Amino acid sequence: MKLWSQYFVPTLKESPADAEIASHKLLIRAGLVRKLGGGLYTYLPLGLRVMQKLTQLCREELERAGAIELWMPHVHPVELWQQGPRWAAAREIMFRADSAGDGKHGPREPEFVLGPTHEEIVTPLVKAEITSYRDLPKNFFQIATKFRNEIRPRFGLMRAREFVMMDAYSFDVDDDRAIKSYQAMKAAYEAFFRRIGVQAIAVEADTGVMGGSFSHEFMVPAEVGDDDVIYNEASGYAANREKARSALVPADLSDAAPVGAVEEFATPGVVTIAALEAAPYSVPADRQFKTLVYVGDGKPFVVILRGSDELEEAKLGALGFGLFRPAAPEEIEPVLGAKPGSLGAVKGTIKNPTALAGVFADHAIRLIGNGTTGANKDGFHLRNVNVTRDLAITRFGDFRRVRAGEPDVKSGQPLQVRRGIEVGHIFKLGTKYSEKSGAVYTDDQKQSHLMVMGSYGIGISRTLQAIIEQSHDADGIVWPWNSAPFHVLICVLDPQLAEAVDLARKLAAAAEKAGAEVLVDDRAERPGVKFKDADLVGIPLRLTIGGKGLKEGVVELKWRHQKDVAKVPLAEAEAKLAAAVAEAQAKANA
Repeated sequence: MKLWSQYFVPTLKESPADAEIASHKLLIRAGLVRKLGGGLYTYLPLGLRVMQKLTQLCREELERAGAIELWMPHVHPVELWQQGPRWAAAREIMFRADSAGDGKHGPREPEFVLGPTHEEIVTPLVKAEITSYRDLPKNFFQIATKFRNEIRPRFGLMRAREFVMMDAYSFDVDDDRAIKSYQAMKAAYEAFFRRIGVQAIAVEADTGVMGGSFSHEFMVPAEVGDDDVIYNEASGYAANREKARSALVPADLSDAAPVGAVEEFATPGVVTIAALEAAPYSVPADRQFKTLVYVGDGKPFVVILRGSDELEEAKLGALGFGLFRPAAPEEIEPVLGAKPGSLGAVKGTIKNPTALAGVFADHAIRLIGNGTTGANKDGFHLRNVNVTRDLAITRFGDFRRVRAGEPDVKSGQPLQVRRGIEVGHIFKLGTKYSEKSGAVYTDDQKQSHLMVMGSYGIGISRTLQAIIEQSHDADGIVWPWNSAPFHVLICVLDPQLAEAVDLARKLAAAAEKAGAEVLVDDRAERPGVKFKDADLVGIPLRLTIGGKGLKEGVVELKWRHQKDVAKVPLAEAEAKLAAAVAEAQAKANA
């Protein structure tokens, strides 16, 4: 039992000016955290209690899945990252630590970085310690502080520079066993999010800089989320927007026959899809071929979409380029022969086709069949362009952004889109990191093989705020039972009455015996202040002891998520409270 008067719960009536979303405002107002600087927060006692609960529940589920806890340094020798597979992509988000010394005997180059994650650290460790198939599989995890140099930290703990994350790494002898490890961790994630009382949806996701053959994100549905979830409830399909697919293009679609010869026509000043849609040209966007130029690994390549579609840039990762970016105008004209706005990929119109790494077309352009595209000649376009006959396509792929209402790949029913907060991500990495580190094992025939890895992360601090974003009302936080800083709040409205204080202690003992953590509000404050703070802080079960109630022989029991208040006779109060606690615990852990 804790007494509010002796604890530290600095609630605020007003939200800070820089708090933009509800959960960020409530984090501050309910006294869970305080801002130190951009993306840097101090966890106050209530916030720390929630973090400790989330950490312990996460630990329990991972250990149940067979993972083993360890602790790795936050400060990493930079050469381990430089030797790894993603230094070029990761270096921009990493904090550097200057080397020791005054710099008089040479430049003070950074020799250490602060860890944003630990693939580059754990893999050499396993390489040095595990050599035989008999010692595999292994799955190591830690729950620790991470650092990322966010250019624009915002939304409180959602996008912070210092945060708490669970990161785990599995090592297996082959793909089949690695997939079993992956599935075990996916189940552990589902159990963890269920226990903390948050709805988190596992969605197919892009592997991004991490690499690997496939991955899933765990998304908490919320309007302030920084990603889109594309889903269909009936079929169970769910993916983030970077990975989402639809059945817009039927698998049995027959390619359209040409409708006539390709014709060039003048389009002076027309350099956008919308301008070509307008009179006098009146070419619908879904009948236009959109030609985009990117540079991958130093060489330009072309992507063709329907004019009505948007490129999902992350999907270009499937093309195998290590790094890619949009081409600059001065890089485009020497290759295609025109400026952006008049570009196309019709055979024979590309000025220097051998300079291209390829022409990659989205499957949906087959729905056009015959359409209009740039002539690679400033101020001109081509009509009657047939996909099969005329376009110089290296290969087709899925490059477009899926939209709501398109048919689901599983059921054919319309897809829906909603925003979500990413709180976890799991990757089937394969051998990307073990190959770089030389992490091999010897089988029973004395043959060496690369270890097959998986990588897993949960943003613990981000999850704390995601719970609040998903579970709050106009009055404050509504904590799920297992995540709450305390389970029971006993409000003593007349703390000067010895009878009320004695009853509070007796009821607190009964609740604790039943397994609850109790905070007693014994402050010399007005009842209205206490009730406002109770709703703001959001402790699940509130018991109110007042002088008037004592005269009537009752106490009031109220669940934070309900409006009704129950009056409980004093003679039944201990038993009723213990029963309520037991029921809440059973539901939370079902």
